[in-house]
Amino acid sequence: MTEVAYLNTHNADLLLSAANQSHYPQDDLPEVALAGRSNVGKSSFINTLLGRKNLARTSSKPGKTQLLNFYNIDDKLRFVDVPGYGYAKVSKKERERWGKMIEEYLVSRDNLRSVVSLVDMRHEPTADDVQMYQFLKYYDIPVILVATKADKIPKGKWNKQTSLIKKKLDFDPQDAFILFSSVSKEGFDEAWDSILESL
Repeated sequence: MTEVAYLNTHNADLLLSAANQSHYPQDDLPEVALAGRSNVGKSSFINTLLGRKNLARTSSKPGKTQLLNFYNIDDKLRFVDVPGYGYAKVSKKERERWGKMIEEYLVSRDNLRSVVSLVDMRHEPTADDVQMYQFLKYYDIPVILVATKADKIPKGKWNKQTSLIKKKLDFDPQDAFILFSSVSKEGFDEAWDSILESL
């Protein structure tokens, strides 16, 4: 946890929400994007890492994040929360718009240092999860894979679920793989270490 010492993680706020490049912050602060299915626990992950209750809005309605949300952390780093994918109740046209918006950011943003790709540890990765991981690998974007909701599974099954996820994603062993729980704080230090290492 020593590396986080220089970051005051409590000094964090939502800087802006952007729909396209013209709205992105114009500076060279490093950014770490967070991608995952709409109910994978992205908001809880952000709130847990920053020690805040409601900085990122957790919603019982998946698909609530519809823009790229830029969170400023101590003026040294930004988290960029991208819209959750794979949510069926959004029109196909809207999903395509989100897809373009996410792709534009991931492929063209010079500030981007890594992507935290979140999957639900309880389930086998979906086709969307696989597609996202392959997309990041294809564009050579550093990936930190985080399996959320680890507290919902007995510890004795962690190895089995980990193997299942890695196999389905065709996981690259050079990437970080972190089991995470916003309830028990499992994986908290590892997540920060991997994020800071990527900067």
